[in-house]
Order: sequence, then structure tokens, then C-alpha cells
Amino acid sequence: MLNHEESLDLVFRALGDRTRRALVERLVRGPASVSELAAPLTMSLAAVVQHLQVLETAGIVRSEKVGRVRTCRIEPEVLRAGEHWLGRQRTTWEGRLDRLGDFLAGPGTSEGSTS
Repeated sequence: MLNHEESLDLVFRALGDRTRRALVERLVRGPASVSELAAPLTMSLAAVVQHLQVLETAGIVRSEKVGRVRTCRIEPEVLRAGEHWLGRQRTTWEGRLDRLGDFLAGPGTSEGSTS
């Protein structure tokens, strides 16, 4: 089993591609067959399948085959893990920027003063 950091690496690598992000955006609306996912794209079905395999390896997408139709669906928990990591980074940087703003404002200035 992959550890948390390796799992996040796979998620961000998978989402680093525009086509895979488009596939995820479509799947957020609900499950879809591979042919439905491929229809609006200007690439071969084989290329779409390769992109889906990357998303599956990262755990972002799960698929199942019934007969000849492979249906894909999003795994929201995996996306939430990436969102949680990004949220922690945002909180850290917002705090740093607030402290920088206070420092640049300098001593003797207050936010409520008017000049």
C-alpha cells in the first residue's frame, strides 16, 4: 500500500495533465462510459484509456466493466486528500503574508488609522 505522500504525488502528477483534468471534471458530474468520456476529445480511444489508467493508478477514478462497457466514476475521498493538503498550504501562506503585511505597515501604524 502506498503511503500518504506517495499517494499525493500520484494524484498531483495525474492532475498535472489538461486532458486528465477534463476527464475528472466530466466525472464529477457522474459516472460515464469510456466512449462517452472520449467523445468530446480529439484523440484516439486508446489514448483516452491511457489517461484513465493514470487516473486509476492515482486512485482518482474507479472503473468497472459490465459486458463490453467500461464505466468510470470519481473517487471523491482521493480528491479530498489533495484538497486538504492544498488547504493546509493556503493557510500557511496566508499567515505568512499577513505577518509580512504587518511588518511592511511598520511600527506606529494601525489598520484603523486614517491619514
